[in-house]
Amino acid sequence: MTTNAKTITVPENGETVFIPLNKLKKHPKNARKTPHSEASIEGKAASIAAKGMLQNLVVEPEITDGEPTGFYLVSVGEGRRLAQLLRAKRKEIKKTEPIRCVIDTANDAAEISLDENVNREDLHPADEFERFRELSENRGWGAEEIAARFGTSAHVVKQRLRLGAVSPKLIQVYRDGGLTMDQLQAFAITDDHARQEHVFENLSHNKEP
Repeated sequence: MTTNAKTITVPENGETVFIPLNKLKKHPKNARKTPHSEASIEGKAASIAAKGMLQNLVVEPEITDGEPTGFYLVSVGEGRRLAQLLRAKRKEIKKTEPIRCVIDTANDAAEISLDENVNREDLHPADEFERFRELSENRGWGAEEIAARFGTSAHVVKQRLRLGAVSPKLIQVYRDGGLTMDQLQAFAITDDHARQEHVFENLSHNKEP
């Protein structure tokens, strides 16, 4: 669609385009009314800085008085937009940084924004423990390196690495709901998996950490 007044060409539905960061706006129909936390935005910014934008934003052209304004409203990926704005504020990227977006003019923005947030299952903590442990062992990354790449603190990563060192058998028990996080942490005081499993198998009714 092209207008004679502003000569603005609007991409077709389903197209993947690169749009300057300063041409992106939060969609007024975004389902999330509670703002993203600073920690969440910091984490996303760190992840993007380390690995790039792994997911497209979903946007639709902003239309005013029946005409496209040249701006785009973000239906899905507002947190990533805010993370990139934070990076621009820190002079890590330009305000005009091209952001990969998919045009969606077919779906209701409120619905897909809600769908994005409702139909999402967080990674189980046990999976996080094991993945961090793998990064440490397979790539030789320390807690500081992992923390920087995932936007968390080195203290949290060190805790996750300790939990990832617990016997896989006990981690599975934790996954299945047979142990609490505090109980699992108690087993992490030793690296001896056989000892951990022996203690677990001989627990009586008292399972206080």
